[in-house]
Amino acid sequence: MSSSGDARPDPVGHDARDGGRNDGRDDGRDESPEERADRQWQDLVQEIRVAQTGVQILFGFLLSVAFTTEFRRLSQTDTTIYIVTVVLASLATGALIGPVAFHRLVWGRRIKPETVVWASRLTFIGILLLLATLTTALFLVLRVTTHNALAPWLVAGVLLWYLLCWFALPLWVRGRGRGAGRR
Repeated sequence: MSSSGDARPDPVGHDARDGGRNDGRDDGRDESPEERADRQWQDLVQEIRVAQTGVQILFGFLLSVAFTTEFRRLSQTDTTIYIVTVVLASLATGALIGPVAFHRLVWGRRIKPETVVWASRLTFIGILLLLATLTTALFLVLRVTTHNALAPWLVAGVLLWYLLCWFALPLWVRGRGRGAGRR
């Protein structure tokens, strides 16, 4: 507070009038770090649900393929691609379920902000692994079904589409909205 008694923000950005709840952010929200972590956790859980569903369905289908009669007819190269795809799907599943286990193990320890950071990292890794899984699965299916040189080109086109939708557009929008504040 100044000598005249009016409330002014401190050097760190905590406003004396809000009890330090805003932490110097100008995003229009009046929330404590714990409230922000709770909100971010809920957002993250919704994102994880979408990605988990997709990867788990894909993983289940991939696991069942090995027990079909057609699987025995795959070339060694296609079998290797299949194995890589199954391992990637398993890793993606682990990374996308990881935040739930993480939360369960640290629940009640009053470290929700750190939990959100680590869960977000695991989710991003899971999304990267899902990208790799989808790419290799598509490559395998197109190799087996088309038997021609078109498969890599089709996969490259789909991969570019994924990269555009999942990374380029969000990063472009994020870059344009820098003045809006962090949420």
